[in-house]
Amino acid sequence: MQLISLLVTAGAVAAAPSFSRRGAASQEPTVTNIQVGPRPYFLVDDMDDGPLKEKLESCAEKPIHHAPVFSISHRGGPLQFPEHSHQGMMAAARMGAGIIECDVAFTQDRQLVCRHSQCDLHTTTNILTIPELAAKCTKPFQPATEGQPATAKCCTSDITLAEFKTLCAKMDSGNSSAQTPEDYQYGGPAWRTELYDTCGTPMTHREYINLIDSLGLQFSPELKTPNVTMPFQGNYTQEMYAQQLINDYKRAGINPSRVWPQSFLDKDIFYWLLHEPAFGKQAIYLDERVDTPEGYAQAVASLPDLADKGVKIMAPPIFALLNATADGELVPSEYAVAAKESGLDLITWSLERFAPLAQAAAEEDYYVQSIASAVSKDGDMYRIVDALAQKVGVRGMFSDWPATVTYYASCMGLE
Repeated sequence: MQLISLLVTAGAVAAAPSFSRRGAASQEPTVTNIQVGPRPYFLVDDMDDGPLKEKLESCAEKPIHHAPVFSISHRGGPLQFPEHSHQGMMAAARMGAGIIECDVAFTQDRQLVCRHSQCDLHTTTNILTIPELAAKCTKPFQPATEGQPATAKCCTSDITLAEFKTLCAKMDSGNSSAQTPEDYQYGGPAWRTELYDTCGTPMTHREYINLIDSLGLQFSPELKTPNVTMPFQGNYTQEMYAQQLINDYKRAGINPSRVWPQSFLDKDIFYWLLHEPAFGKQAIYLDERVDTPEGYAQAVASLPDLADKGVKIMAPPIFALLNATADGELVPSEYAVAAKESGLDLITWSLERFAPLAQAAAEEDYYVQSIASAVSKDGDMYRIVDALAQKVGVRGMFSDWPATVTYYASCMGLE
């Protein structure tokens, strides 16, 4: 089990398109006692001796007074808390994340909620243990049989907003050997604790906006790719969905400088650029085209054209931005170089979404596959962060445990 931290919090304020912390919409944070807990110190202690370790050690007693925008919470604090829960978002804020994410999906009555996937309720909530709601799932629970795992598929679009609010958020997991819905609830990896997995409070998009606004932090809503055929119910289009997300910020009076909308779909980015340019200029194009060699090459080649079309920020996964040399140095990838040459800002995802580094490297985990030969222990986490920040020049980093990035950013003077 990885060491986990005790938390306490902070706020950042408005951003300009260059990821500056201060801006026209800045407001004072409501909590100023940021505590990163023991994990960053554990990672630093595990590093090989050298200048980077010495620099990070020099900040051990340095107070952290503001939440750096460089530190972006991925789904809250899911290394320890149920993702997209109120508790997880507060944990992220207390660890000093300057931007907190809400993945946005829609319910049957077309209301927006925070959920990583439209159809993950069977693994991220207790819906299967509530018979009247479980019966509404796209694919009801089926127990494991010889040679076949237990299955289910429950979507936000299967239920109403009111029904969604009766659920408990839980750690994202399912027991593939389960014979009952109750047995199906748990089955995550040992390095993700279930100690705090006690009926987390699920969040609507508007509740998320109210919470993050009250903390003086910034927003990064991701418009999730629908798992149902669009137009939904015959007349709810992708464009309506994209506009509804932006409308929630307008309704709440949020300055666009504090909002960093995301999508994996280029058509969503282009929609915002055309119809909501104040929000679109800070839109983050999440790039999973890099998942195959052919797609990677096509993505690299497309970057100048995307910049010409107004895209400002690209966000591929960590492995797409780093390579490892024969002697173990972490260096910028072809994608990273091409993005900078095209004038594009970069952020990346998602630090500590993977197992302890020794295991992740041995398995060539998705996030570290390009650098697996150069990392071998948890202390190498800060080598990854440093290479992304100093060599690649990313302007922000999503993390499942924001304290790790907050500590680095504060020590290095990153806003």
